[in-house]
Amino acid sequence: IAGVPYMSGFGNEFASEDPRCPGALPEGQNNPQVCPYGLYAEQLSGSAFTCPRPTNWRSWLYRILPSVRHTPFHPIDQGYLTHKWDEVEPDPNQLRWKPFAILKVSQKKLDFVSGLHTLCGAGEPKSRNGIAVHIFACNTSMINRCFYNSDGDFLIVPQQGNLIITTEFGKLLVEPNEICVIQQGMRFSVEVSGETRGYVLEVYGVHFELPDLGPIGANGLANPRDFLVPVAWYENRQVPEGYTVINKYQGRLFAAQQDCSPFNVVAWHGNYTPYKYNLSNFMVINAVAFDHADPSIFTVLTAKSTRPGVAVADFVIFPPRWGVADGTFRPPYYHRNCMSEFMGLIKGHYEAKEGGFQPGGASLHSIMTPHGPDAECFEKATAAKLQPERVAEGTMAFMFESSFNLAVTKWGLETSHCLDKYYYKCWEPLKSHFNPSRK
Repeated sequence: IAGVPYMSGFGNEFASEDPRCPGALPEGQNNPQVCPYGLYAEQLSGSAFTCPRPTNWRSWLYRILPSVRHTPFHPIDQGYLTHKWDEVEPDPNQLRWKPFAILKVSQKKLDFVSGLHTLCGAGEPKSRNGIAVHIFACNTSMINRCFYNSDGDFLIVPQQGNLIITTEFGKLLVEPNEICVIQQGMRFSVEVSGETRGYVLEVYGVHFELPDLGPIGANGLANPRDFLVPVAWYENRQVPEGYTVINKYQGRLFAAQQDCSPFNVVAWHGNYTPYKYNLSNFMVINAVAFDHADPSIFTVLTAKSTRPGVAVADFVIFPPRWGVADGTFRPPYYHRNCMSEFMGLIKGHYEAKEGGFQPGGASLHSIMTPHGPDAECFEKATAAKLQPERVAEGTMAFMFESSFNLAVTKWGLETSHCLDKYYYKCWEPLKSHFNPSRK
């Protein structure tokens, strides 16, 4: 898959056809009586028909057989994938997880779907309002299996191992330090080579979009031109032994069978697509005089709620950058927040907690739970000589921030055996420097 071609742009009107079938896209209309090459026309709608034009998402797919041709769906085992948020009692404590384990093939074969583990979430897919955070830990490719999510969008953050993702729109190669978004209803299959791990942010009912820039102006943060969309690629492959289509619907997994590959789209056009983005392309905005700007300046993508300025979920990164603020405590400040903050680490060491926060691990600071630098970081930053310095070099931490009050699953608190029960101790050495006679 080296040299995979892509189209660039965010939310564009794209048009693509597999070069093996030139002219496969109908001219001048979406649904001709007879499509070129004897294809079927099928629309995939990611929004209500009557949404305003800026939020109206749909694509037309021209395929060898329509996706409706399959046997009935039946429930299947869903492992640790769940949307039941009352499995265990609420826990308001600061939570941190050691790197999540990846089983070896000799222990148990797990592909992307069977390797999904729900860590926390809130809301309800039936009412189309909420989010979930999943960890994927897998060791084998999806063979004659594909997945689609009727509940919402998947924002996938690989941390270890490359993902080759085949979609109805074409192929994506997604490596660590890149992300991809597979939107609601899009069928995809994931190939891996060896032990692979990462994070998934699922949002119900809304789609991710680029944040508004306000006074920043027209450019900055994640620029639209850096988002990549696959080009049409099809396989006309019969699968007599059965191809399994897995559907996540109302939080449950279901499977149906068909006798051909679902990736039989010869051409497509529209603005509702999967896409990927390289985090190293993020144009960082930062304070260049004193104090901190809020971490919202690091927002890559946002899924908006109906309340202005309040997100169902934001995807935020903390990339390498220069720190130059004068007279300022430069690490993240101590904080209590009306949002839930879930953090993960793709590589390197996070500046506020260099010890216990490791790549492939995570932390959750719930609504109004205090958090901030550990004692060692505070003492070091307070005594540091302030000069321009590179921050987070060789590192990439990220945050899923949400207005929802996230509940942790039983797998997250118990079954995973990754919860760091001594996380709170990193703040215990903090001591009082108060001196009433010193101004």
